[in-house]
Amino acid sequence: MNIHEYQAKALLKGYGAPVADGVAILSADEVEAAVGKLPGPLYVVKSQIHAGGRGKGKFKELPADAKGGVRLAKSADEVKTFVNEMLGNTLVTKQTGPAGKQVNRLYIEDGADIDRELYCSLLVDRTVGQVAFVVSTEGGMDIETVAEETPDKIVTVAIDPDTGVTASNVKTLCEALKLEGEAAKDAERLFPILYKAFVEKDMSLLEINPLIVMENGHLRVLDAKVSFDGNALFRHDDVRALRDTTEEDAKEIEASKYDLAYVALDGNIGCMVNGAGLAMATMDIIKLYGAEPANFLDVGGGASKEKVTAAFKIITADPAVKGILVNIFGGIMRCDVIAEGVIAAVKEVGLKVPLVVRLEGTNVELGKKIIDESGLNVISADDLDDAAQKIVAAVKEG
Repeated sequence: MNIHEYQAKALLKGYGAPVADGVAILSADEVEAAVGKLPGPLYVVKSQIHAGGRGKGKFKELPADAKGGVRLAKSADEVKTFVNEMLGNTLVTKQTGPAGKQVNRLYIEDGADIDRELYCSLLVDRTVGQVAFVVSTEGGMDIETVAEETPDKIVTVAIDPDTGVTASNVKTLCEALKLEGEAAKDAERLFPILYKAFVEKDMSLLEINPLIVMENGHLRVLDAKVSFDGNALFRHDDVRALRDTTEEDAKEIEASKYDLAYVALDGNIGCMVNGAGLAMATMDIIKLYGAEPANFLDVGGGASKEKVTAAFKIITADPAVKGILVNIFGGIMRCDVIAEGVIAAVKEVGLKVPLVVRLEGTNVELGKKIIDESGLNVISADDLDDAAQKIVAAVKEG
């Protein structure tokens, strides 16, 4: 689960991280009160969407040369002008795709005098099975670009869970970021704070880009992106309360109600598969034959008829889907349950696109019999390769 920048900063501030004063607003009527709570004279107006690259983004409704989704205002009047231009409009960034995202929230923050911009993030390093800091002196840039062009400027420091952040860890991180004086003293407090927040709140990503050294020598968290492990949300009612469903795909929200692993993609072939590995292989072979998957959908090993029906309905609700591939290898999951779920869904929502079904494993003959006797216009497949070729061909013909 992702949260907005202002929510992430409030969380980190609660742990003692150095964060600027700021106020989130939902309407232009709140601007005057928000500005009145900040010292000024510099203000930063930030679009709040679940996507990076906001500063370099462009608003669909504004001229091409208009400023992006993060703007520096030098007066209260300029703040009002920016808010009126940004709020309610669609911001397109590298991470939103061409459709962009509507800006429903803005964050007005006290400005900062920046000396240097740094990069700092925490994530789970699965190569060592520990939480790790990833830092770079190249803050403010896409870390992927830094990794590709100057990988030597990225330093990773894994943290032993038995000791937490040690003095040695802090020294290594400070040296990597070239921190001295007041900044180094701030870092001694900040790095353990970030680690504690990451672990206690079951985060999957904590990214500060940039972490700045101000002209007075102190550190400040200038931006923050936080994602949480969805499997641990039951432990954190305070975190769940921060969820903004307007930033999420409606199909993914519906899938979560049935405990389905669903991710919307940009293709036109809907996929329903059991098992994450098989789902990935299914998407790969669709791409191999020249098409693109419309989703990742794993119904799991013990799905019921109702769960399968819900999954099929979610796929067909996507207007981009021009064909559907059901690929089931029955182990714990029985092929007859899949067949019954697919038939129930088709009877409820109809079938307007080609459907290819490949079943193998437990109760496969019964599953095939159920589909064959259903009267549905279903294309049967012998194996995954055959299924992929058939659905791609059917979509192209359609």
